Parts: sequence; structure tokens; C-alpha cells
Amino acid sequence: MGYFRNHLATLIMGVFAAILTGLWPVLVDIAPVLNFVFIMAIPIAWFITFMCWIVQKGTDYSHKYSSGNVKKNHNNPQSTVIKYTSDGKQVTTSQINEAKTELGNNLDELRHSVKLKDSEIERLNQEIANLQTMVQIESLKSELANLKMLASKEHTKRKTKKN
Repeated sequence: MGYFRNHLATLIMGVFAAILTGLWPVLVDIAPVLNFVFIMAIPIAWFITFMCWIVQKGTDYSHKYSSGNVKKNHNNPQSTVIKYTSDGKQVTTSQINEAKTELGNNLDELRHSVKLKDSEIERLNQEIANLQTMVQIESLKSELANLKMLASKEHTKRKTKKN
């Protein structure tokens, strides 16, 4: 539970309403408009105080009897609590723990296989990059060979023209 059994908002609003109620007779003679302000503010403040109290009582009541409240016997660890699945089958705590262990092992296996697949993907990406570099080198070699062939043809044409 929180401060003041979760009635802190109620307490603060009640103090504020009490202060407004106490200031009203003192400040009403200063200006006539203050009388109207106090006539409007004081009932609203007390109403909000009452609403905070009612809402907190309702919340406390609903949480007291909610289905999420499960009490466990911590003294006897071997005690078996029988729970029911959505299809009406009975399941004990030990069966639930076995299923958790099995699912945890499956999860670890999946994580391991994902790590292996990630490393395989990284290796393949590196091979692709290497192949792209090799293709570029081969294309440069072929262009160089073509240029050499063109240069040799050009050279032979010049020689034949000179003779």
C-alpha cells in the first residue's frame, strides 16, 4: 500500500477544501466577487474530495477480490497447485516447470542457430564482395587486352602506310 493507504489524493484535496472553507469568512469582505468564487470553489473541492475517497474505496475493493490475486504456499515447495488450461485440462506446477525448461532449451538452440546463420551470411557477403572485386579486375584486364590489341593494329597500320 502507498502513503495513507493510497488515500493521498483524498487527503490533499480534503486539506485544500478545508483551507478554502476556512478562508471564505476571512476574505469575503475584501471583494464581492470573492464571495461568488468561494461559493463555486468550496462545494466543488468537497465534491472532488468525496469522489477521490469513493474511487479509492472501489479500487481497493476490486483489487481485494480480483482473480489475479493468487496465494502460494511458500512453506511446502513440493505442493502441487492444479491449474486448468483453456480447454479444461488439468496442469500441475511441475508440468508447467518442465514445459518452461523445454521451451528455454529450444530458445537457446534457436539463438545458437541464428548466430551460426548470421556468421554464414557475413561470410557469404564477404565472398560476394571478393567476387565483385575479381570481376572488376577481370574486366579491367580484358579492356587492357583490347587496348593493346587496338594499339598493335594501329601500329601495324602505320607501318604499312609508311612503306
